[in-house]
Amino acid sequence: MVTTRRRAAAERTASSTSADTPPAFRRTRSSMAKKNQGSTTVSSSKLNPVTKHYEFGGPIGAIGMIVGLPAVVLFFATFCDATGYPSQNFWNISVNNLRIWLSWENIQKNVNVWAFAWYFGFLINLAVMSVSLPGNMVDGTKLRDGRVLKYKINALGCLQALITMNAMMFRGAGINALGWVYDNYLSFCLASILTSFLVSAYVYYTSFKPGKMLALGGNTGTAVYDFMIGRELNPRIRDFDIKFFVELRPNLIGWLLMDICMAAKQYTNLGRVTNSMVLVVFAQVLYIVDALYNESAILTTMDITTDGFGFMLAFGNLCWVPMVYCMQARYLVDFPVDLHYWQIAVIVGLLAGGYYIFRAANGEKDRFRTDPHAPEVKHLKYIQTSTGSRLITSSWWGRARHINYLGDLMMGLAYCLPCGFGSPIPYFYAIYFTILLVHRERRDDEKCHKKYGKDWEKYCEIVKSRILPGVY
Repeated sequence: MVTTRRRAAAERTASSTSADTPPAFRRTRSSMAKKNQGSTTVSSSKLNPVTKHYEFGGPIGAIGMIVGLPAVVLFFATFCDATGYPSQNFWNISVNNLRIWLSWENIQKNVNVWAFAWYFGFLINLAVMSVSLPGNMVDGTKLRDGRVLKYKINALGCLQALITMNAMMFRGAGINALGWVYDNYLSFCLASILTSFLVSAYVYYTSFKPGKMLALGGNTGTAVYDFMIGRELNPRIRDFDIKFFVELRPNLIGWLLMDICMAAKQYTNLGRVTNSMVLVVFAQVLYIVDALYNESAILTTMDITTDGFGFMLAFGNLCWVPMVYCMQARYLVDFPVDLHYWQIAVIVGLLAGGYYIFRAANGEKDRFRTDPHAPEVKHLKYIQTSTGSRLITSSWWGRARHINYLGDLMMGLAYCLPCGFGSPIPYFYAIYFTILLVHRERRDDEKCHKKYGKDWEKYCEIVKSRILPGVY
């Protein structure tokens, strides 16, 4: 979904910046119009037109996501443990057992309020660091009203500061204390779910204030759908951009910390860390650090330029990514795996190949965007569109329109393989990510066709493959 959605979209072949923004609710529409009379800005009806189409199954799909996604997270937290993935409790489920599990006594026993405090403290510290630590100020893309928002690039510095702070905090307790996160995994999931709903409700409520720029797809007037898809394009508290903060920091840094805590728990249990755990943590940390290092690339993604910020992005980044993407490390705590050298070689080869495609393709495109006359990219062939954009038709981007997604998928499979084949659940990431990227590619193709018209059709005739050259 969403989070990875952020990394996958961050390197798209043709960025789409045609996000529109819808008007206010029926009962507030007239009062807001009166307040805006005489202003020098473009009228709300022109700047924020009503959305006339649905995505993700419309209101029914929105309800399904709002209910279903937290349910999936809670399933993994409740019905995956050392007895199996899924656990014995899942296979022995009954009405009576459900009554016991949902009883207040059992909730009090299994929910730790300190985990809530730790999670909230993590977010607050991260937000303070994002504001206070130094960083380069970078311009975002030009908005429909002519504004250009500025963003501070310091995610990697925030990661370094947070790790240093936590190392000092746990200096006396030792590595065993980190296993507490594994022991209270359910509580962390509940805390992240609660936070996702609170943040989503806040940005939805504030989107009805005068002067807000809304997103193309989030002003249908159907509350549940707009709440899910996101109404306001760039919700901010003064200069603090909520969407930009959530898109890359709590999700990826949270994922990294969860992985480290799972590895610490395995060390506590076994007195060592298995080579499979080392491989999983290394592979995922490589991906995370790469994303944080290239933080500015997210400013041209559809998530930032086009999509509103609602439950889908809030939940995906605050809960889904850190709590679900650590599944492989958590599985290896419960079911340790020692890999043979040839297995390590195969997985490392897959990981290295995927990362090379991912980084080389994205680096080539980013360099071409920055300076198309640079020696390393001046040979690239491209189509000059009527909008002024250039669509690369040679080298990496001549092989497939989203060749970077192929690298993503290869790395995703490499995360899962160290877990072996004792359960399909550790492969949820690879399966989900494949579906996500295929859907993302189709969605992006539709938006690019609307933006570039016949130029996009010509481009697709030259670059026929979507993700996997010659196959798809």
